[in-house]
Amino acid sequence: MLLGLLDWWEPILRGAGWYETAEVVRSITFRGALASVTAFLLTLILGPRVIALLARHCPERIASASAQLDALQRQQNKHQVPTMGGLFIVAAIVLAVIVWGDLSNRYVQLALFSVLAFGALGAIDDWTKLTGRSRGLSVRWKLAWQLALAVVVMTVLYRHHRSVPGGLQMAVPFAGLSFELGVGFFALGLLVLVGSSNAVNLTDGLDGLAGGCLLFAGAAFAVLCYLAGHVKLAEYLAVPYLAGSGDLAVVMAAMVGSVLGFLWFNCYPAQVFMGDTGSLSLGALVGLAAFVTRQELLLLVVGGVFVAEAASVLLQVGFFKWTRRRLMLCAPLHHHFQFKGWHEMKIVVRFWIAAAVLAILAVASLKI
Repeated sequence: MLLGLLDWWEPILRGAGWYETAEVVRSITFRGALASVTAFLLTLILGPRVIALLARHCPERIASASAQLDALQRQQNKHQVPTMGGLFIVAAIVLAVIVWGDLSNRYVQLALFSVLAFGALGAIDDWTKLTGRSRGLSVRWKLAWQLALAVVVMTVLYRHHRSVPGGLQMAVPFAGLSFELGVGFFALGLLVLVGSSNAVNLTDGLDGLAGGCLLFAGAAFAVLCYLAGHVKLAEYLAVPYLAGSGDLAVVMAAMVGSVLGFLWFNCYPAQVFMGDTGSLSLGALVGLAAFVTRQELLLLVVGGVFVAEAASVLLQVGFFKWTRRRLMLCAPLHHHFQFKGWHEMKIVVRFWIAAAVLAILAVASLKI
């Protein structure tokens, strides 16, 4: 919206001698910083109002596949905390991007669609749980809808990237290599979007855990998006240059601001949970940023905590089916440490530290 107003006022700004100032406002760094601050403030403003509304209608329903975990969560009064806090995270991101983002940019459009569409799917899943009819959408239906949304995103992205030099190449971190994906670009994109959204969803099990890890992942990909959209920096760091991808950094900055504001209410002891509404939408956004910048392999490093959480579930299920014994006390991984007697905050902070180190390592790897 701001860019449109600047275009409209350009003759007036030139006549008043303020054109150079307007050009500063157009810069991605300026708009990204303001988008982050705007999203943060919006989250703080919307948070208490939305939490009060959710507390009346959307208390967390304790009903997992583990009776022992349910008993532990009831003991910690988790059932008294409202869920679906992702509603004001998504609202803050969308409003901040509308103000500071380039709405004519294809990547920004896809980011907004992903946040809203995956957020809506998560909201339906959350509401289904809250009504008490079931534990949410069935795994089959949830996965089917995630794939359907990912197909829409990847269809648009594939058609766009076919005409972009290097748009269908995959970058190999730590090696400075890349190779052509061709139509494999589409299939890999589905895996990245769906896998990323589900991995974040699985991590959202302790107060502040998913939010803190998303903070570091979002910041890392804000930097990566900016670098990929900057001709000279992309050439210097030998990363794929994707024209227009720099504007996605504004979206990622808005995500960082909104998650930071959400943590104000979600830190231990939590006043609200983000629910699937937040975890699915934010996970899809991180996956999209990784795919747009052609750094999907680096996502495994940046999102290493999310990867470990998802892998722990797969290993637990596979090991149990094979041996009829449990590999861990409980999955995902954070619950294993919880059952070992670790305090919730010790687990969360140590996972945050791991997420921060991995994000730093991923960005630093660009020059290795």
